[in-house]
Amino acid sequence: MKRRINPVVVVCMLIAAVTLIGIVTTLIMRRIPTRKQMDLTEYYGQTDDSEAVIIVGTQILEQKAVMSGEQPYLPVDVVDSYLNQRYYWDEEGQQILYATPSELIYTPASAEAGGDVWLKDGTAYLSLDFIKRYTDLDTYVYQQPNRIAIQKDFSGVSVVTATKDTYVRYRGGIKSEVLSRVNKGDNLILMEELENWDQVATWDGYIGYIEKSSVSDIQNLNMDREAVGESYTYLTMDQPVNLVWHQVMSTDANAGLSEAIQNMTGVNVISPTWFYVTDNNGNIINNATADYVSLAHEKGLKVWGLVDNFTQDISTYEVLSRTSSRQNLVSQLVNAAVGAGIDGINVDFEQLSEDVGVHFLEFLRELSIECHKNNLVLSVDNPVPEDFTSHYDRAEQGKVVDYVIIMGYDEHYVGSEEAGSVASLPWVEKGIQDTIAEVPAQRVINAVPFYTRLWKTEAGSLSSEAIGMDTAQEVVNTNNAQVYWDSDVSQNYGSFEKDGCTYQIWIEDSQSIAAKVQLVQKYNLAGVAAWKLGFENSSIWQVITDNLSASN
Repeated sequence: MKRRINPVVVVCMLIAAVTLIGIVTTLIMRRIPTRKQMDLTEYYGQTDDSEAVIIVGTQILEQKAVMSGEQPYLPVDVVDSYLNQRYYWDEEGQQILYATPSELIYTPASAEAGGDVWLKDGTAYLSLDFIKRYTDLDTYVYQQPNRIAIQKDFSGVSVVTATKDTYVRYRGGIKSEVLSRVNKGDNLILMEELENWDQVATWDGYIGYIEKSSVSDIQNLNMDREAVGESYTYLTMDQPVNLVWHQVMSTDANAGLSEAIQNMTGVNVISPTWFYVTDNNGNIINNATADYVSLAHEKGLKVWGLVDNFTQDISTYEVLSRTSSRQNLVSQLVNAAVGAGIDGINVDFEQLSEDVGVHFLEFLRELSIECHKNNLVLSVDNPVPEDFTSHYDRAEQGKVVDYVIIMGYDEHYVGSEEAGSVASLPWVEKGIQDTIAEVPAQRVINAVPFYTRLWKTEAGSLSSEAIGMDTAQEVVNTNNAQVYWDSDVSQNYGSFEKDGCTYQIWIEDSQSIAAKVQLVQKYNLAGVAAWKLGFENSSIWQVITDNLSASN
């Protein structure tokens, strides 16, 4: 008789087989990468037909471009922030100004699309073609959804190369949806290395993840590119700059030049404080005289006339943000310089608020064009870099002016909460280091103080006054101050008690100035400047000359 198979056993065996097949299938499926394509509308964010997503390098921006047919238009603030900051929106003239090294180009906005600048709903948009006219970019324009991918960095880019055909995925993991197929040999911009995956960006605007096993080690990519537009050239001196500022408050004061420089040696540039902005329309007071220039030239001195914004009733923002007043200022300065026969203009605009920054840079660009047309050296004075002065944008300054001057003083100033050095050596050196991180060192001048501050503490209240070198030494001698060399600041420090008050002084003298001037050689700077003529003692000129010539 045949043995009957228990149905229960059969069912259990079938269940076990199905379970085993399910487990095996699951294990296999877990190891099979998905090829499911991600919904790009979801990835980039929903846009309608009139908008386009903007991808710059490795960043998908929140701001959108607008489309006119197949031509994208980008908001001017996006262009300035990410691509090329020289497109300046002139609110007054309703136009874009673009400063090349040799000319200022005016492009009026239109209420309709089709031209270079489209004024839409109160916002200026620039056509992609217009942007590329002056900017080195690779661009990729796609539809469904509309998007523009822009690459602007072509040197020193960290990349990995695909070693086989593979995929860039939305997230790390083989089950994450696919953003883009990658062919063997394709370069990808490396954003971050993870354990088994790399975060990368493709050149055409996908930002995701790729298996580390599918790419090469990190490489540094430098691409040969054809230059777009003309390059800046600079009017610089063949020898180190040795500049001193001469405070001149009226035309009559120019007559004091001969006496002021009779003991001066080694200096090759003098900068009289001749010009200052007198109203919000960009008009200036001009204290320049041809006689002063003639005498300076006879003494072998170049003359760089200084312009400042110290007039109490003016608004630097008003002057520089309106094209009419800004260009009036440029015109008046250059005409005054040419009329007096001077050699350069020194811009000393201080305490610039953040909202002035973009307009100050445009002022320098426009002034640079006119200065160079007239063979005038353009220099600009800057405070020591701090986070709160980043809007001065020394990097952009350094591209358009001939010399960037660091005002290496006022570390402690009138109103400081504690007494201290006007210019300690570590503070000065850090200011140089931070500046040359943005500006080529060979066009950076470090300015040193001929003054010091005598600090007075009376009943817990702190005050100070600025005094020159001879006066400082007289104070020390008269009051029998205890003086010693403070190696932390590289200055002689003195203190004394008088009439119930405590006095402190960090002295600027031959030792401290020598240490500062030696930084010119250490950092291959363009030279040194000093504030101001009349605060020095007669021996300091040789100290500067000796230490500056050592940098040659």
